[in-house]
Amino acid sequence: MDRTNLAKQIIDLYERHGWTLKRALLTSETRAATDASIFSNTAIVDSDFDALWFARRSQADREAWELRLMAEQQYALFEAFEADESEEDREEARLEMENRMRDHVKSKVD
Repeated sequence: MDRTNLAKQIIDLYERHGWTLKRALLTSETRAATDASIFSNTAIVDSDFDALWFARRSQADREAWELRLMAEQQYALFEAFEADESEEDREEARLEMENRMRDHVKSKVD
């Protein structure tokens, strides 16, 4: 499946369940091969793997974030943040999730 259609399918699935696309982590190859209009109003970040960050409100005024690997085989990491958690702490947790995703992707290649 081409990268644009794959990304559209993932985005549509998450949006149907109330998630909002917040960031797209894309390799230079995927960025060049994908119609960027599907990522409207979304930060696109250069990365060594392809994944999409989604967020939505969660229980008890928490915010849930999910990092979904942009692949046909479903794989995602999830974290819920407390309402009073600082943006700095949230960003640190998101970076750790990206590192875990990176390790997962590398293990599939090796």
